[in-house]
Amino acid sequence: MRRRLLAVLMVLMGAAALLLCVPLADAYARGRTEHLLLQRRSEAVRFADLADRMRSAADRAELSAEIGRYAQLYGAGVVVVDSSGATVARAGTGAAAEAATDAATDDSPRVGTSDGADARRRALTGRSTDRLPTLRPWGPRTVVLAEPVGRDERVSGAVLMAVPTEAARRDVTVRWSLIAAGAFAAFAAAALVAAGITRWLMRPVLDLDRAVERLTAGSLHARAVSDTGPPELRHLRQHFNTMAEAMADSIGRQRDFVADASHQLRNPLATLVLQLENVEPHIAPGPGLAEHGRALDEAERLEELLDGLLALARVESGTAELTEEDVSRAVRERVAAWTPVFRAAGVDLVAADLAEGLRARTLPDAAGRVLDALLDNAVKFVPRGSRVEVRAGREAAGSTAGPAGSVGPAGSVVVRVTDDGPGVPEEHLPLLLRRFARSPEHQNVPGSGLGLAIADEIARISGGRLDVGGHEPHGLMVELRLPASG
Repeated sequence: MRRRLLAVLMVLMGAAALLLCVPLADAYARGRTEHLLLQRRSEAVRFADLADRMRSAADRAELSAEIGRYAQLYGAGVVVVDSSGATVARAGTGAAAEAATDAATDDSPRVGTSDGADARRRALTGRSTDRLPTLRPWGPRTVVLAEPVGRDERVSGAVLMAVPTEAARRDVTVRWSLIAAGAFAAFAAAALVAAGITRWLMRPVLDLDRAVERLTAGSLHARAVSDTGPPELRHLRQHFNTMAEAMADSIGRQRDFVADASHQLRNPLATLVLQLENVEPHIAPGPGLAEHGRALDEAERLEELLDGLLALARVESGTAELTEEDVSRAVRERVAAWTPVFRAAGVDLVAADLAEGLRARTLPDAAGRVLDALLDNAVKFVPRGSRVEVRAGREAAGSTAGPAGSVGPAGSVVVRVTDDGPGVPEEHLPLLLRRFARSPEHQNVPGSGLGLAIADEIARISGGRLDVGGHEPHGLMVELRLPASG
């Protein structure tokens, strides 16, 4: 948004600079053209007066001498014609002289002499040249003006002058350069001001965006701290912080209640379990003993559920700081710790393609805690004789798939746990990460139903995610993705 706002301001300022400097440059070019016309027209009037007073050969010689000196001094071409168009006198050399000569004829094929021929025809009718083509740095190189000899019905000829415009065009070029430099300097100054205004406007917006992002990621202590910008944005910051305080207080109270309730219930529940165990020797064999065993199992299951709720409340509180974790080491240690458990359950646990040097910035021991939950889940639900594989690797940034053991540019550290058991129906996969969720065929398996939910929360707070999917040809695949450390 900052770039778009700055781009809009730059376009508006550029348009304003063009609207100001283009008319100014055009006005100077027109003024310089008018100045050239007035200068050269005064000389043409003098030559026309000499031609009008020409009666003898001496007068013709004087006229020729005057226009010759003028042509030599200014590099111009001068032609004097009579009322029939015949040349009376001529002076000058080069392109200017050729232009003046071409303008004196009606059928000149030269490009650009049509204005001169028109000026000659106007002069022979008693009208002087009152306008020249506007001079610009690129041309025209020569302009032609004409002045009648005599006045009204006594017009006896015309003076044609082809005037070089090099000096005038140089003046226009210099002035246009100054105007362009001034416009660029003004645009640069305005751009600096616009950049400052844009930063001033966008700083509180960006601060709010970062605060919302942190709040969404679970950091309930995130607040907008910028105290700059327009009053409306400062009021928005205050309202946002008030809302964040209220939300954090509400969620904190809920989590504290869950944690306190779980903690307070543990002691009486432990006492209840102990009393049930003490009563067991005094119960005669029979249906009562079986009911006592079921009651003891339910009490122990309730105790496990309270432990899970307490662990989930602690994870959701987000009080722990993110630290750098050696994921490769954590995976090796957890696989080694769980191997005897899987061997006792008749399930083969294999670690394959464990890449070295995998590091991620996570909650303390996040990879180990999540892997514990995944392996605990696997040993409960995978039948005997099955195989569970653990892979760990790095996935390149922007990739969506790839072997877990591949090591590429910094992206995500992926820990993948797969099995070849019966798996879970596709419609039940989204339920596995929910709290207390169980598939219908596993309702009687011991556990609280919070293991994967806690693992998913740990992954989320660590900046990663937990994905659940099917494994071909059958089985379940769970992937832990954590942001790789630099």
